[in-house]
Amino acid sequence: MPNALLLLPDFLLIVTGYLICRHTALNRPVWDGVERLVYYVLFPALLFVSIVRHPLNPATALPIAACGLAIIGTGIVLAYALRRWPGVDGRLHASGAQTAFRFNSYVALALAERLAGAPGLAWTALLVSVCVPVCNLAAVWPLARQGGQAYGRELARNPLILSTVAGLSFNLAGIGLPELASTTLARVGAAALPLGLMAVGAGLQMGALREAPRLAAAFLSIRHAVLPMVAIALVIALGLPPAQQAVLVAFAALPTASSAYVLAVRMGGHGAFVASIVTLSTLIAMAGMPLALLALARLA
Repeated sequence: MPNALLLLPDFLLIVTGYLICRHTALNRPVWDGVERLVYYVLFPALLFVSIVRHPLNPATALPIAACGLAIIGTGIVLAYALRRWPGVDGRLHASGAQTAFRFNSYVALALAERLAGAPGLAWTALLVSVCVPVCNLAAVWPLARQGGQAYGRELARNPLILSTVAGLSFNLAGIGLPELASTTLARVGAAALPLGLMAVGAGLQMGALREAPRLAAAFLSIRHAVLPMVAIALVIALGLPPAQQAVLVAFAALPTASSAYVLAVRMGGHGAFVASIVTLSTLIAMAGMPLALLALARLA
């Protein structure tokens, strides 16, 4: 499948969720339960097993990890800074800020092997392992603050953060999972992406973007314009090997995480606003990712 079409199944799942919720008996109450299942069980299982399965080697992984954190850190700083815009609604900002720096790790892993073979898959797994905890911490903070919730308490009980911390602990300690446990968790986690994307579609209300179109455009600009440009500048300045350059630029151009919608809903944010951004991000990335790789090829 060409890179431009890699995200088409994701978009079709969003459309499927929208149609099922609007035009069948599986309406909104059903999807409330699906969102809870994804948030408390499926995504945590996916994050945990993905991190545990790919051992980290800090000595050889430092340049890639540092670049990944620099890219994500840029997105976090810029997304947080938008809160200072005149007239920005606090709840909409807290809900949508995460879409500027979080990423769809399933798409990242699917694309990595196509770009750089087995080494590309290992590098991307490293990026996921290092960056997911940072993204989750940064995503929870605005929502907890906006909702008047104690940040420490939210961190201590947030299932996405708990699963990533547990996965990193197992990974760094060299603790492997028995084959039965690993296979079971992998199969549970595999349901996270389709159900998460369909939940996005079920919560989709494109009219919600009218509440803050400039803010949504700013989040999407950070995710799909600024971060790829930062990645291109970094990999060229550091003189990384071409395969690593491609993996990092593709990583920076990924669509935002579908779990952003579920997190916003579960923490009292504006779910419809986030669902609309997730949908647009998936569409933009279909063209934006190949364009970012083309720009790298011409500039490197």
